[in-house]
Amino acid sequence: MNPNPKVAWNADRLDIRAFALAGASLQADEPLTRFARLLEEAHLDDDAQPAALQVHWQAHGEMRPSAKGGAPAVWLHLEAHAAVPLTCQRCLGPADTPLVVDRWFRFVADEAAAEAEDDDCEEDLLALEPRPNLHELLEDELLMELPLVPMHGACPVPVVMHAADPGVAADGGEPERRNPFAELARLKK
Repeated sequence: MNPNPKVAWNADRLDIRAFALAGASLQADEPLTRFARLLEEAHLDDDAQPAALQVHWQAHGEMRPSAKGGAPAVWLHLEAHAAVPLTCQRCLGPADTPLVVDRWFRFVADEAAAEAEDDDCEEDLLALEPRPNLHELLEDELLMELPLVPMHGACPVPVVMHAADPGVAADGGEPERRNPFAELARLKK
């Protein structure tokens, strides 16, 4: 991480007000293994090296004038990108899926204030206390970027796109009709 030269910021328990007042920034390239919930979603083969998969992120704090004319508001800009191999829902192989986060958060005094203001504003609101963990916030945002149905643009292996139904003829003609009583007679023998 590249902390502000005068202060070492703790991304796991960030004093977001001081971070924003200082106009500070943090950035890091961290292994995907640092984000356990995101790692659970990854399609990793036996020979895969999850530590080689990286999440690049950066955070910048700033103070902005309040829309209501009060004290300046605390803001955090969070950006991240990663390529996570997810299971393709067509071929069931790994599909490298780019995840990109570019979000602004406004911080308010506590959860009650965030809940009270949430319906009246467009930005994402978070509470100053307890101090936020940037890694958890980042992981939450990356998880929300996961596609509902990950797929390759074009699968690297041929994919059979039909299901076999024993009651349907292979040539697409009329289905074979079975007599249920003949089946019972066969089972009786």
